[in-house]
Amino acid sequence: MAIITKKIPPKYFELIKNGKKKFELRLAEFDAKEGDLLILEEYDSIKKEYTGRKIEKYINYVLKFDLDLFGQKEDILKKGLIVLQFE
Repeated sequence: MAIITKKIPPKYFELIKNGKKKFELRLAEFDAKEGDLLILEEYDSIKKEYTGRKIEKYINYVLKFDLDLFGQKEDILKKGLIVLQFE
């Protein structure tokens, strides 16, 4: 089991905390497998600092695919995207 730590904006942090958002879409720049622990650290991009709040979720499904709709054509073509679904 790997531990993966990533930044997340307050808006999406709240949606996950409240149980409404149960997936994470990320640039496929890291390896993620079922059973890995995803730690999402709330990050305020305006203040350019972490808030200190964290959410830990176990990944129970990983879907990798290529997509060119998010304005990151070069990065997406190079690395692809992954969607992380958690418990």
